[in-house]
Amino acid sequence: MNSWLWIGQVVLALSFVLGGVAKAALPKEKLRGGMPWVDDMSQGAVRGIGAVEIAGGLGVVLPWATGIASVLTPIAAVGLAVVMVGGFGVHIRRGEYGRSLSNVVLFAIAVLVAVGRF
Repeated sequence: MNSWLWIGQVVLALSFVLGGVAKAALPKEKLRGGMPWVDDMSQGAVRGIGAVEIAGGLGVVLPWATGIASVLTPIAAVGLAVVMVGGFGVHIRRGEYGRSLSNVVLFAIAVLVAVGRF
């Protein structure tokens, strides 16, 4: 079970840190091709989402790996699940049903990690 949880944590960390860095660092115009939803939000909101994703991605791995405040790992996983609920809502509202599948998968992984690590 521990190995599966680690795999889930690494998948979440990679997905959210990489996506978060792009959202936090790139202007909306460069993100628009792969993330058309950015048109509905301000640059600040997109950067804020990116910062939250980076923090969650790091938080889902580092506390558990270091043994320092390891309770933060499942809390970060819950936070990432909440982010995915928000992302799912945005995609459904915009009629981007195909894009919402990644939200569902990452939500499920985040919930499993949260439950497994609590």
